[in-house]
Amino acid sequence: MVESGGSGQPRPDSEEPAERHATPAPPPAAHQETPAEVPDPSTDQRHGTPEETTDEPKPAQAGTADEPKPQDTRPAGAPDPADLHPDRPHAHSTPALGETPTPTKGRRRPSRPPETRGGLLMGRPFGVPVYVAPSWFLVAALITWVFGGQLDRVLPELGAIRYLVALFFAVAFYASVLVHELAHTIAALRFKLPVRRIQLQFFGGVSEIEKEAETPGREFVLAFVGPLLSLVLAGLFYLAMQTVEPGTVPGVLLAGLMISNLIVAIFNLLPGLPLDGGRMLRAVVWKITGKPMTGTIAAAWVGRALAVSVLIGLPLLTQSGALGSEAEDSVGMDTVLDALLAAILAAIIWTGAGNSLRMARLREHLPELRARNLTRRAVPVETNTPLSEALRRANDAGARALVVVDPHGEPVSLVREAAIVGVPEHRRPWVAVSGLAQDLTEGMRVSAELAGEDLLDALRATPATEYLVIEETGEIYGVLSAADVERAFVKAMARPS
Repeated sequence: MVESGGSGQPRPDSEEPAERHATPAPPPAAHQETPAEVPDPSTDQRHGTPEETTDEPKPAQAGTADEPKPQDTRPAGAPDPADLHPDRPHAHSTPALGETPTPTKGRRRPSRPPETRGGLLMGRPFGVPVYVAPSWFLVAALITWVFGGQLDRVLPELGAIRYLVALFFAVAFYASVLVHELAHTIAALRFKLPVRRIQLQFFGGVSEIEKEAETPGREFVLAFVGPLLSLVLAGLFYLAMQTVEPGTVPGVLLAGLMISNLIVAIFNLLPGLPLDGGRMLRAVVWKITGKPMTGTIAAAWVGRALAVSVLIGLPLLTQSGALGSEAEDSVGMDTVLDALLAAILAAIIWTGAGNSLRMARLREHLPELRARNLTRRAVPVETNTPLSEALRRANDAGARALVVVDPHGEPVSLVREAAIVGVPEHRRPWVAVSGLAQDLTEGMRVSAELAGEDLLDALRATPATEYLVIEETGEIYGVLSAADVERAFVKAMARPS
């Protein structure tokens, strides 16, 4: 955070002498306050895109003109990176400690409801939770209806039982999709990349890998194993077809599963983000140029071109009969459905390509987030110090944070800025700082040398509103606010690459 009383500029690395700080000791464990949002730039959705919001920031409740309401909406303590829009307004100045902030103009940001886990939990293979999104039930019903109609033409003797067979096909098909995603997950775990979850949804599955591959070779392997497993499954279903009689229920099911897995493999091998083939193309360009950002740009634009091709080409191919159906001269319901399907697929590919570019730019700017530059100067105060006296000392020193210390000068808690603002000025002489403080836990101590993704990982590991920043020697450097990290994150994202 900032050192001066409201300048809003980061403190230079060498400006704060160590003599101004006390030496911390390991504090006792205590309660955990509701954390402020911490950006999470590392989620890599292999087939999906982050969910975006257009909410604007809520007026500050913690002493800054645009600080969001502290909350923890993710199990790991971090929100979706799509919550951080580069064009979202943020103030560029900070009031003095204890001042009541001036509300920002515009629409107030409503409190965001807690995020759901992603649907129905089905299990935890290899320790990774697998969720079925509500949209899956919609597509399962759609597959059951469409495949049931095809069974009526092939096996009319089934009658109404055909829909039960079609439902079995829908479940088996998504089991194949799960195998595809598990291939990505196993490869990621093999490369020591954490996987947050697997989600089965309307158009396939999503493996949420929290780190980027370190080399283009690993990126290529990570992307290729999914389509490879789909091709293997298609081959296995083909071999199984040879053991059953054609025109029977097992024969039709195996043929359908073989064709569907072949389509999944071919579609995902198309060379455009966010498909696996796009990530393979990115890895190749990254290897040639030595620049991952160049690979992302190339694969993303190919993905956008692919989206346009799907939008225009898929209805034309279907209309001409090139995909195996009869050519149609008039516009009917099937033509409208084909056009709608093409539009949905094109939108998914186009949006995914754009989000891949955005995430690449995010990672490019991550090194700009440095704990040393974002830390606020802090003054030590004892437990029974009145709030008014503590604020006077802080403002005289040009500090923006308060650290509660014991009689030996060891830090025990951090005064929460949101709590300070909530105390009226006429009551501040009668309120002790201990009543507004959050007890320090070991995870709330962060090194002043942390930067980029390491800094965000440390903050996500222990969600809180403020953190004690310490030097390598153990001396206190200051206090870091999660809201200041978010503001710096958005500011960095707003700058062009």
